[in-house]
Amino acid sequence: MSAPGQSRQIQSLITQEGKLELSIAAVDLPEPGPDEIIVRIEAAPINPSDLALLTGPADLSTAQASGTADSPVLTADISPKLMGMVAGRIGEPMAVGNEAGGVVVAAGSSAAAQGLVGKTVGIAGGEMFAQYRCVNAMMALPMPEGVTPAQAASSFVNPMTALGMVETMRDEGFTALVHTAAASNLGQMLNRICIADGIDLVNIVRKPEQEEILRELGAKYVVNSSADSFADDLTAAIEATGAYLAFDATGGGHMANTILTCMERAATKGMEYNRYGSDTLKKVYVYGRLDLSPIQLTAAYGFAFSVSGWLLTPFLQRIGIPRMIELRERVAAEINTTFASHYTAEVSMEEALSLDTLRVYSQRQTGQKYLINPHKQGSSRISGE
Repeated sequence: MSAPGQSRQIQSLITQEGKLELSIAAVDLPEPGPDEIIVRIEAAPINPSDLALLTGPADLSTAQASGTADSPVLTADISPKLMGMVAGRIGEPMAVGNEAGGVVVAAGSSAAAQGLVGKTVGIAGGEMFAQYRCVNAMMALPMPEGVTPAQAASSFVNPMTALGMVETMRDEGFTALVHTAAASNLGQMLNRICIADGIDLVNIVRKPEQEEILRELGAKYVVNSSADSFADDLTAAIEATGAYLAFDATGGGHMANTILTCMERAATKGMEYNRYGSDTLKKVYVYGRLDLSPIQLTAAYGFAFSVSGWLLTPFLQRIGIPRMIELRERVAAEINTTFASHYTAEVSMEEALSLDTLRVYSQRQTGQKYLINPHKQGSSRISGE
């Protein structure tokens, strides 16, 4: 098997007129340098983090389809008030996709690159919604024998984020965690990690069926944000675990505020009144924006609190290459157990740009995840569950 001279890829363009344009473009595939490989991509997950680049701030209710079956084009309006957010990318077609799984079909002259030829790998580094991708050999994670590209596809974003949460907890001196949107693929991975490593994890979900998913995994602390007793249940779980560090995938609304309030209630139980609140540090890292509304804080939890953003890439830069390699090796070894992912449907690139499919995966619903197979032929109708 060898690499062709061109590859098709999904591109996202924002025009000066305030339009989002999604299309499939043919691009030249370079010859690999000495330390580079070419991967035939067979599976690429659509992660929530991909949508920031794919659709940006576009109003998808205005989306319209054009082009042909083999070369679809989607357009949608962007509010003039939001154009400032994307000023740096106006007029620049941008390839999309954070990670993928595939087979190495060509390599440069170095031993490291040549040693990967024919192997199934997980890769990251952007521009992954494509048929082929040229990357540095260090960006590839070789998989154990028998692992498929689809199984390898989600080997970076969710696994490394889940491990990053646990490592951040340890580095900052916390001993337990709170996690929102906890029944997602990432949330299930985090549960398996915490169970294996003996870490207490408080899971926040929205639906009874999501509670059931986590309890079947062995989760001990699961609270439902839709229940009337949510605040009391969350406070009790925090008190039982000492979980004063949270990772929040929702981002907007009152969730961070509710978590901090319940942390303070747990911290001050039995404590003599202090007008400045407890001195227990309560921390919420926002790592996703499933809710795009503003974060609302009432500051009813003293002054020993923090709300800030958390992103995987800066975390990996901070811990250094040797530690990152250790985490990646754990992912590869446990790709079909701890770090297994589940998908709603496999779609072609053309299907990914259909209005029906876009409307489903852009909702970012917990438990719904789509896998792009860039070499898939034909189309099928995708509907929400």
